Amino acid sequence: MTDQPDPKSLRPATRLINAGLERTPYGETSEALFLTSGFVYDNAEQAEGTFTGDVSHYQYSRFGNPTVSNLERRLCDLEGAEACALTATGMGAVSSALLAQVRAGDRVVASRALFGSCHWIVAELLPRYGVETVFVDGGDLAAWKEALSRPTRAVLLESPSNPMLDVLDIRMICDLAHKAGATVVVDNVFATPLYQKPLELGADVVVYSCTKHIDGQGRVLGGAVLSSSKWVDEVLRPFIRNTGNSISPFNAWVMLKSIETLALRVDAMTRNAAKVADFLAEAPGIRRVFYPGRKDHPQYELARKQMSAGSTLVAFEVEGGKDAAFAFMNALRVISISNNLGDARSLVTHPATTTHMKLAPEERARLGITDGAIRFSVGLEDADDLIDDLKRGVAALANR
Repeated sequence: MTDQPDPKSLRPATRLINAGLERTPYGETSEALFLTSGFVYDNAEQAEGTFTGDVSHYQYSRFGNPTVSNLERRLCDLEGAEACALTATGMGAVSSALLAQVRAGDRVVASRALFGSCHWIVAELLPRYGVETVFVDGGDLAAWKEALSRPTRAVLLESPSNPMLDVLDIRMICDLAHKAGATVVVDNVFATPLYQKPLELGADVVVYSCTKHIDGQGRVLGGAVLSSSKWVDEVLRPFIRNTGNSISPFNAWVMLKSIETLALRVDAMTRNAAKVADFLAEAPGIRRVFYPGRKDHPQYELARKQMSAGSTLVAFEVEGGKDAAFAFMNALRVISISNNLGDARSLVTHPATTTHMKLAPEERARLGITDGAIRFSVGLEDADDLIDDLKRGVAALANR
């Protein structure tokens, strides 16, 4: 085909289908799946040139693969990033983004509100290798100023955070971090690349669990790290290639197909999330609701500045602690209990006993993760059916 439009002139839903597409000479409609471990060379000279970097040629699927490259280009287009490297999992993306750049004697500052495994990396893993780590309450400007008053290698934060949907001032944190010499890594999973652009807010690196939203149908694992070409090529890729944290070409291909519907799915899930958040806010037995799209969210005005919509997650707290939370969840018939999120199916999680159970009780309390807290990843079901199901949970509270 000739006279193709400039991809940048197209809107996101169109670019999610067309951006970065590279067809083989066979002219396939669907992207090709290169399910191969290695590649062959025309001659020994080409092989040598490939390894020296003088020849552009795929070497080994741990280093690079045409299917993987296709997805990386599409995510770059969506995020507005120069470069992307895919990893085997979302935690592979977070760990690689940090470990690739730190060494003994460095300092890492992180927001206290992190996913459980991210918290473990900062609190447990990095100190083993001589890296100093500091946690900061995400909304405390004075604490950020204090923590970033010394030279710092990296800053890690989530916004909105997992699981209680705290919204952090990304631009403010980036400004302080850059004065300290830090590279800012933002986990943007909850906002999705459609609703928030951390790179435009000053972040240096954006990470995703592509398992959530991007696949979003409970099928495959994967992660993505996006940044400048220089940082990805010089800092990140050598680490991923030599440690083996590479995505399967099959998983990348599945995500290439699922990303085509990302805008449709996330939009519908967000509209559902707004409706169920409004229902829960008025329901008896519900102590409080957190949804960035509601005016009663503590950082609503900040969310409006940084995000174009409230996204797909709702957090709420039931009265009565763990027993009440379990009774609520066990009464549900449409909504499933799972620790995943960003899925086409609606899923509820009890963070205190699952995703954040390894945090000390006092640390969970500081993060607002009470025994009555429930994280709700809102799916694609009819909103009225979801509300009817939530009424079963509310009735279970009343019948305790």
